[in-house]
Amino acid sequence: MFDVKKVKDACVQWIRDWFEENGPGCNAVIGISGGKDSSVVAGLCVEALGVDRVIGVTMPNGIQPDIQDSIRLVNHLGIKRYDVNIGAAYDALMTEVELKLGHEASAQTRINMAPRLRMTALYAISQSNNGRVANTCNLSEDWVGYSTRYGDAAGDFAPLGGLTVQEVVAIGKELGLPVDLVEKTPSDGLCGKTDEDNLGFTYAVLDRYIRTGVCEDPATKALIDRKHVMNLFKLKPIPHFDPEI
Repeated sequence: MFDVKKVKDACVQWIRDWFEENGPGCNAVIGISGGKDSSVVAGLCVEALGVDRVIGVTMPNGIQPDIQDSIRLVNHLGIKRYDVNIGAAYDALMTEVELKLGHEASAQTRINMAPRLRMTALYAISQSNNGRVANTCNLSEDWVGYSTRYGDAAGDFAPLGGLTVQEVVAIGKELGLPVDLVEKTPSDGLCGKTDEDNLGFTYAVLDRYIRTGVCEDPATKALIDRKHVMNLFKLKPIPHFDPEI
């Protein structure tokens, strides 16, 4: 049985302990997308560190249709906000890359460049504000590799890394965050599809499989297992050659 208050309180304490060990007095810097994960991470950090030590960063790529959701979350928590538009940097870098390639970049290149530029922006803001960057990925996304390596999969600490999507939603409600943001349909905001459209299964099915090992549909189970195995490398330290000297 998932005890949401107990888990929320334990996560808040974990954040406090992590900062005490890895950055006493430092600020938590969070990319605010307007979705549940960044909203919940921001809420947890405010409870753990206080409103004055949490910084939200919005990072639209040109025009972001739901940018008001990000701003509303920041205002709800009362945290400091920076708005960093990565549009010009994205366009300039993509133009240069395609010029050197001599042809259009692949769809995956175009999709993943934005989150990697956002992480660059987050670290720039963080290093100029005595900060530590939050990773906002959850266990469900990590399980099937639904993240961009060195993009949203990067960060200094990951409060949601051990929590499924449904557990994150429950914690968001426990924190008193705006319900429509906590229950917002997950989307990467990059390709125009929802997460579940891209994955080929629902988070409810994935979360149940992660926690219980049960997945009635053999095809879905096989798809989840394949994605999990293929993307395990994203969760491991970079392998290095270890000379026997």
